[in-house]
Parts: sequence; C-alpha cells; structure tokens
Amino acid sequence: ALAIVDELEGMSKQAILRNIDSFLVRLFIHLIKNQVEQRLTNSWAASIASSILEIKKLNLKDNKTSYYIKPEQWQPRLEEALEAAIAPASLEVFNGELRRSQLSQRLDKPQLILTANSLLSLTYRYSAKELPAVLDDYLTELPGGEEWGR
Repeated sequence: ALAIVDELEGMSKQAILRNIDSFLVRLFIHLIKNQVEQRLTNSWAASIASSILEIKKLNLKDNKTSYYIKPEQWQPRLEEALEAAIAPASLEVFNGELRRSQLSQRLDKPQLILTANSLLSLTYRYSAKELPAVLDDYLTELPGGEEWGR
C-alpha cells in the first residue's frame, strides 16, 4: 500500500512540475516578445504576472512550508523552457516575420534567464497577497515598462 501511495505522490509531483514548466514557457514567450520588440503591452504584462503567480501556487507544497523547486534548482528548467518558448514566440514577435532560428540569434538568452530568475525569486520572498503589487513594480523595469506603468 505504501508503494502505491509513493507512486501516486510521484505522479502528482510530476504533474505539478509539468504544469510549472508550461507556465515557464508562457513566461518566456512574453519576455522574449518584450526583449525583442522593446515594449511592454498590458496583455504581455498580465501574462508575465499571472505565470509567476501560478508558478508560486504550484511550487508551494501542501504543507505550505516547502517547495517542489528550490531557488537554486531553477537553472536547467529555465534553459529548457527558454528553448521551448522560441518557436511559439517567433509566431508572435514582429507579427511572425522571424523564423525560430532567426529569433533565437537575436535573443540575449543570459539576460532572459536572469530576468526569469529574478521574477521567480520574488515568489519565495512575497506572499500571494503581496506579489501582484511587487510584480507591477518589477514590470516597470522591463523594456517599455516605464511607459506601461504610467
């Protein structure tokens, strides 16, 4: 019986991690558009913020005191999610004028990963109640964010 419980917990954890990964891809699609087009739309800002808020909820274990992914464990997931986000982002950046490879060459990937890491670090420091306002402030620092934040 314990083996079945362990197996179910493992499957549940895998489902949560897959869900987190899909929100990371969504996050990167909008960070890529922001970086390349050097602007921030309300829609992109909302997608970035909601991705981070969902990741915060998913990452917190049921005991509310520990996390599935610890702050120092994000790097490989971020690198994979960034690569996975380039193709879908290429359909949207500049109205789909760039192929995946062309868009990939234009990206400052270390900066994108740094930005994603900074956003994720906020999920460990702020409560779900505080986080939306903190994210609004952070987003004003992105390219075009000052204009968006007015």
